[in-house]
Amino acid sequence: MDIKSWKTKAKQLRTEVFALYFTSKHPGTPWYAKVLAVLIIGYALSPIDLIPDFIPVAGYLDDLILIPAGIALLIKIIPRDVLEECRVKAKSDLLTGRSKNWVAGIIIVLIWLLAIYLIIKFIWPLILPFSGGL
Repeated sequence: MDIKSWKTKAKQLRTEVFALYFTSKHPGTPWYAKVLAVLIIGYALSPIDLIPDFIPVAGYLDDLILIPAGIALLIKIIPRDVLEECRVKAKSDLLTGRSKNWVAGIIIVLIWLLAIYLIIKFIWPLILPFSGGL
């Protein structure tokens, strides 16, 4: 495969991810598809993986298998007309540059800040007595 075909596939994947994001907010999408879309998109954007990337080979398996499998499942369970409508909207938004969604980024950052707070509040006091007086 040449670089041009890789770029084309990357653009198609980006459009598809944006379309799935739009389907998660579309009233015609079933609730279970919305939940799955949020989980997949959140996992894809999350800096933390089930298997850390620094582990040779296995570290990238979740990125190469879980995310595409989740996207394929979503495409199957979202009504076709809703998916086509959201694909058109995604292409339009990407062409006009309106694809930046700061709200989603802020929500992800807030979730991580909450996780850090909960770890410090509840887990750190349990570890501290065993740390040898750090």
